[in-house]
Amino acid sequence: MNGLNAGLTTIHEDEIAKHLAVAQGLVTRTLVLDPGDGQGATLAGTGRRFVPTVSTGSVKRTREIELQKTIQSVRPADPLLSPQQHAVLYRARRGAQVALAVSDVFARQTNLEQLQARNLAAPLAGAEAEQFKALLSASAYVAAFTFAAYLLSTLTGESEPANDTKEPDFLFDTPQDALKSLIAGLDMALSGAPDDTGLLIRARALARVAIDGLIARKARFTGLSAFENTHIRIESDDFTLDGFDVAPGARRKPLSMTFRKPEEVVGNHIAKYQSIKLAKMLMAYDFERQMNPFVELGGFLFTFIGDGMPGTGKTTLIQMIAGLLHDYCQVAGYAFHYENFGVDQISSYQGKSGQNAKEFVTNVLNPKVIGFGTIDDVDQVTAKRSDDRASSGQHEVTAVLMESFAGASTVVRGNASFGMFSNFPENVDDALRQRAGARWLVDGPQTQNDYVDIFALLIGKNHKIPLGEHALFADQEIKRAVATSYGQHDRPKEEGLAAVWQRFEKARGRIATLADIGAYLHEIKLAEPRFTGRAIKNITDAIKMRAMDMELPDDWFETPEAFLHKSYDEKKAMIEELRGPITMEMVLQEINRYADSEFRYADKSDDAAVTEIVRREKQRERAVSQIEAMKREGRW
Repeated sequence: MNGLNAGLTTIHEDEIAKHLAVAQGLVTRTLVLDPGDGQGATLAGTGRRFVPTVSTGSVKRTREIELQKTIQSVRPADPLLSPQQHAVLYRARRGAQVALAVSDVFARQTNLEQLQARNLAAPLAGAEAEQFKALLSASAYVAAFTFAAYLLSTLTGESEPANDTKEPDFLFDTPQDALKSLIAGLDMALSGAPDDTGLLIRARALARVAIDGLIARKARFTGLSAFENTHIRIESDDFTLDGFDVAPGARRKPLSMTFRKPEEVVGNHIAKYQSIKLAKMLMAYDFERQMNPFVELGGFLFTFIGDGMPGTGKTTLIQMIAGLLHDYCQVAGYAFHYENFGVDQISSYQGKSGQNAKEFVTNVLNPKVIGFGTIDDVDQVTAKRSDDRASSGQHEVTAVLMESFAGASTVVRGNASFGMFSNFPENVDDALRQRAGARWLVDGPQTQNDYVDIFALLIGKNHKIPLGEHALFADQEIKRAVATSYGQHDRPKEEGLAAVWQRFEKARGRIATLADIGAYLHEIKLAEPRFTGRAIKNITDAIKMRAMDMELPDDWFETPEAFLHKSYDEKKAMIEELRGPITMEMVLQEINRYADSEFRYADKSDDAAVTEIVRREKQRERAVSQIEAMKREGRW
């Protein structure tokens, strides 16, 4: 086991197994003190209680808790536990084991373990006794927090907690007392559960309420600082505990962001068009099969990168995609999860940034939701592997995203997509950038008509200024705008790629066969070494997406029955009917689009390097002249 301050601490199975007998006793039969009427009777007409002046603590009665019987009583006619009942019982027992093992870690990290050993030999007194009591209470708090966090992490379910879930009657004398109080609270919460679903909802609700109560009481305990930066991992349960930084399983807040309609996006025609297609593609996901027909048929957009100058509309595109998905999911009754990974999730603590990135990816990939994840300013949250000035957190995030987007264990189901956005994509690691299946040049409004349209849109209607000779938003008509934008890629746009194209045409003539295409790709590779096999895969995926370049009818998404709630095979057949053939025009446009982006990134990176060299040389010359002047004046 690693030290608590040396990275991730792994608790091994033998350390958990030794607490099995105690944990089994807790869920089978245990005695707790029942507060009874000690809290006082309710005063008529008020919400307050009468509290007697004489302590009644000594007359508290014990209460027998049999959690296993309480869980089994949900379906009393069946002598066997259902899978849901067994999950709650097993996780409660396992959670108690894990909580006791974690409290042992806390005892070893602090002075508690030594004080316990000395107290067994002879009762401690004075300051040591006070320290022992404080640390023992802190270890009880740690055990209670771990138990609640474990339940919330390992019991599946998305439901919000019931409003009538009562907070446990916490005890913090010892870790076992703390667990008894939580088991008693769990037993009370589960009593009278109507069915198995209600059982899970109530168990998760109790865990949430317990965590809220524990966080509120945290300031009462001394000695918890040692646990603040603890990162504990139990592989077999896929359970990670990150100190008290964030209460595990915090309520998922409703999505709160400004949504944009497609007509509110001016310019960026190809990016806008593919955004609309992406939203509709994601909605074809079949929750029962946990697969999307677009993944099977080809053309599904799992990752993409959008680059452009500041202010060209990257944030607007994110808001548009999220808005479309949110509206479609409302119609279908599906859960939608949007999450952005930003610089605030880069931690100075070793391993934490990687954990944050992995949690972000896991949340978005949840097969029970339609997911959309963005990494805004990806050049700031990740780092080139050769950049030794970047933080270890940035390198961790780079490694996690590379593995998640196209690693050996990556499974694309078609329920989620990730978008990376950057003003400086040349600063993104080449291997991570190439894991982006599509390249969107977010260049904003371009033509005179675009600028008229965007000004008219943003100025609003609180004026009487005449429009003049202009067909408002005519150039934003998506089909015509996209055809024009794609047509611009019939020939390369970047200077380096244009030179390759001209040499190829001069040597071999017009591209007409697969052999010609392969030869053209090879010429590009010779001019730009980063144009690898992954680039070819991304290009062919983009071509397949163009072959699926049908416009899924809007009326498919107006009612759930029209498309969204049909079976997987029905959805697949409906999509296949709209699929078109792959053409040479598509192939060349997609090759040039992708290769243009690689040359653009390389040119920007080279320009930045040249600018830096020029700046350093200017500084050197200035320094030399100042040194010469100082020598002449005798100051050197």
